Amino acid sequence: MDIFSAGDTAWVLVCSLLVLLMSIPAVAFFYGGLSKRKNVLNTMFLTFIAFSIVSVIWVIFGYQFAFGTPLLGGFIGSPSNFFLSGIGLDDLSGTIPTLLFVMFQLAFAGLTAALISGGVVGRMKTKAWVIFIPIWACLVYIPIAHWVWGGGWLMNMGALDFAGGTVVHINSGVSALAIALVLGKRKDISLLPHNLGYAVLGAALLWFGWMGFNGGSGLGANGLAANAIIVSNVAAAAALIVWTILDTIVVGKPTVLGAISGGIAGLVAITPAAGFVDVPGALVIGAVAPLVSYFAIYYLKAKLGYDDALDVFGIHGMSGIWGAIATGIFAAPYINEAAGLLYGNPYQVVIQIISVVATIVYAFVISYVLAKVLDKAMGGIRVEDEAEVVGLDTKLHEESAYNFN
Repeated sequence: MDIFSAGDTAWVLVCSLLVLLMSIPAVAFFYGGLSKRKNVLNTMFLTFIAFSIVSVIWVIFGYQFAFGTPLLGGFIGSPSNFFLSGIGLDDLSGTIPTLLFVMFQLAFAGLTAALISGGVVGRMKTKAWVIFIPIWACLVYIPIAHWVWGGGWLMNMGALDFAGGTVVHINSGVSALAIALVLGKRKDISLLPHNLGYAVLGAALLWFGWMGFNGGSGLGANGLAANAIIVSNVAAAAALIVWTILDTIVVGKPTVLGAISGGIAGLVAITPAAGFVDVPGALVIGAVAPLVSYFAIYYLKAKLGYDDALDVFGIHGMSGIWGAIATGIFAAPYINEAAGLLYGNPYQVVIQIISVVATIVYAFVISYVLAKVLDKAMGGIRVEDEAEVVGLDTKLHEESAYNFN
């Protein structure tokens, strides 16, 4: 029987606001600072509009399909309570109000959609983005959320994903890669952040908000939440240090861009594991994440020739893959009853790999096909050459981020 807890409710309320902080201002500043000056407003707009669209979808029917009674072998949930009708103020999910659980999950869904925008900045029509996001949310995010968290087939198989390694990060990274392949390369593929200070601010807000992202995913104010926060911070710190060392070795000097990229990679990698691993496991997960993402950004990307503008796949996709698999290695039964490879359960690694592969294949194929169909139906989802050269702030919005007159 579910029993209301004021402490758990207060904690998850705070965590929901922290994830909101990540979803809108943090991602907007992080991506906006990394983009070119002529596209900063458009880049921020993509974040805001994606989050807003998914917010509306989630309360109308998204939550219901994601967390409803499993249908079709656990592919999707059985919908009820459309527009949240029938969910009362006193209804509980565990020890917290159901409406609060809906809001917490809404923030995750909106963040995932917003993250995809980093792969398309500077070259996608606003109208195409506004059409892509709701269809993607319905066809990609909602089913995968059900598979992993809503009682779907991966959850029943025993896949571990405490706060979104597969549902959020692999999903967004692979989807960004798919749509970037359809869009093609930018005319100027150099990564010259127009305002690195914005990006640092965004990264700092992400780091702060991530404590609610991971710490709130146990839905309780307890030791598990404390462990999730500690291991999340440790992994991020270790990753930042390792990326700084890599930059020093490879380019001859530490860079601020590299440092914040490392911190985010570490946070991504620890996300699926935060509720299952201890500090030593978190240190390894965080330290390896920059190696994986660094390889993807500076070697794999160049070799395969894709143009993932702000490296959503390189950081979120690749570190998410590592984190999901590492969860199956380092999960400690004395943290949350789940045992990984190092604690005598090698089969957990197999389950994690299955969940990773399923997420990659499904998210990529559906996102790629969706982008292709929209490209044909709309006569192109990429902006005209002139707009790309002049900048989307001016050509699409007739606005400027900086007015020094």
